[in-house]
Amino acid sequence: MENKKPNPVVWFEIYVNDMARAQKFYETVLDIKFDDLPMPSNEEGLAMKFFPNEMNNFGAGGALCKMEGFAAGGNSTLVYFGSGDCSIEEARIEKAGGKVFKSKFSIGEYGFIALATDTEGNMFGLHSLA
Repeated sequence: MENKKPNPVVWFEIYVNDMARAQKFYETVLDIKFDDLPMPSNEEGLAMKFFPNEMNNFGAGGALCKMEGFAAGGNSTLVYFGSGDCSIEEARIEKAGGKVFKSKFSIGEYGFIALATDTEGNMFGLHSLA
């Protein structure tokens, strides 16, 4: 087996203005529960909720972040969440308070994606092979 380089994305952070609202949105759309980890005492003004993450599984871990002086929305980072069929999560978006920007569509041999905005104004994507 040849030596392959790992995928380049190893972590992501989605900045939010209202942690409780954003947490409820992503837990509803993705059907997950966030993990709480203690923050270092020197990180005053920073709150994080961690997406479920298993270090030995494929994909990158990440967190919702609320930090003084860093407003949500309007940034140029786009995170894609993996799915078995992205139309399932897409159907939950508006009920959870977000907006569907572009419904599920084909990206050829690479599967399908849907684009949406969360309750904080951040755009994100959903990806599936079916």
